[in-house]
Amino acid sequence: MSEGGTTIEYTPTWVVAVVCSVIVLISLVAERILHFFGKYLKKKNQKPLFEALQKIKEELMLLGFISLLLTVVQDRIAKICISEDLANQWLPCKEKKEATTEHFQTLFSSFLPNGNGRRLLAEPADFTAYCTTKGKVPLLSTTALHHLHIFIFVLAVVHVTFSALTIVFGSTKIHQWKNWEDYAKDMEDDPEGVVKTKITQVQEHDFIKGRFLGIGKNSEIQGWVYSFFKQFYGSVTKSDYITLRLGFIMTHCRGNPKFNFHNYMMRALEADFKKVVGISWYLWAFVVIFLLLNFVGWHTYFWIAFIPFILLLAVGTKLEHIITQLAQEVAERHMVVTGELVVQPSDNHFWFNRPRLVLRLIHIILFQNSFEMAFFAWIWVQYGFNSCMMGQVRFIIPRLVIGVFVQFVCSYSTLPLYAFVTQMGSSYKKAIFEEHIQEGLVGWARKARKKNKGSGFKRSSNESSQVGPKEESPLVFEMHKVNGKESSSSAV
Repeated sequence: MSEGGTTIEYTPTWVVAVVCSVIVLISLVAERILHFFGKYLKKKNQKPLFEALQKIKEELMLLGFISLLLTVVQDRIAKICISEDLANQWLPCKEKKEATTEHFQTLFSSFLPNGNGRRLLAEPADFTAYCTTKGKVPLLSTTALHHLHIFIFVLAVVHVTFSALTIVFGSTKIHQWKNWEDYAKDMEDDPEGVVKTKITQVQEHDFIKGRFLGIGKNSEIQGWVYSFFKQFYGSVTKSDYITLRLGFIMTHCRGNPKFNFHNYMMRALEADFKKVVGISWYLWAFVVIFLLLNFVGWHTYFWIAFIPFILLLAVGTKLEHIITQLAQEVAERHMVVTGELVVQPSDNHFWFNRPRLVLRLIHIILFQNSFEMAFFAWIWVQYGFNSCMMGQVRFIIPRLVIGVFVQFVCSYSTLPLYAFVTQMGSSYKKAIFEEHIQEGLVGWARKARKKNKGSGFKRSSNESSQVGPKEESPLVFEMHKVNGKESSSSAV
């Protein structure tokens, strides 16, 4: 029997069997729940959400690998020794390690028999002695490694949960716009309404009256200020929806005036969800940088809360300003238009002419806000509310208020704005086609490309004027173009 605890050699077999059974049972239940949820999504033809579920499984698999890796290498890490002076640099707290260990033991002592404060992962005496004999200390104790392990798991779970809640609440807000879609279709089917709106006074149009603030430098500044406050109340109005919807249809699907813009928006948002729910390499880099800079005196845990807050305000203001710019362009060029007022979608309105950049920023906002909430919850449970890592109350309350504010505004304002305004780019997303049409067109295009490569476009001279079966449809070519753009943007 070792000093670190009883080994499995001297543990009753029924204890090992019971513990293994419980672990396997919990794993199987979780796996079955995910499996049946996936079957339900496929049954409802929710392929984008099903792919998002697969992304969540990938994240869980990554966590499992991290867990296995930490378990395998923890003994070797504990045997890495560093000088005591180096170990006392950049500490998160001024307190000694013994104080932290004592608090940890006190926290869990009520759950252990006889009040013994044994740790979940006891520090083997030989590891400490191994470094002590050299006049050094371990690089990372087994207990600290275990705490880090728990933090990574909590972070991933909180991020996936917060992202899912954001998508659910945002989709609920977007579903409220369905009445505007029905109203727009009814207007198109009404012959009298078409006659009445044949000549449109631009300045009298509801969209222009609500968005156009005049011409000049002062109006430009007013436009940004107006856009900043607009994101908090009535971010999208009925006139905004109907006008931008018509602009999209007239630009990308003129031949289908009854195109269901609302359904297209929802399909595009569901497809983007699988990108938002993942944790990319640059997000993990952010975690590492935060852990590096979170030493005593810097209050990094407080200042980090302002990053998602500032990004959220910047993204919301920019999206609102794009709608204002579209109104500005029409109002400056026309006094009267024949027919309905139509805006011109363009990538030029977006940062660096990249509408997809907005999704990347929303991804960062959600992750950093999740990180802030996960770090707060982990410190509270692991070390207690009075821990030095928690900080003073005057720092804690603003962090929580900002976290709740970011989650609420991102769900009910920024995400619906993203789903709506990013359709005003120069190109459309592949979600413009129904799922079965997407699969058919992409499959057709791939076969055509293979045939074209194999044949080398060998045709006789008398057939050169005819349209051959190997020629690709422009629609299929556009689908390949859209697919290529989306895949490249998600790989960055």
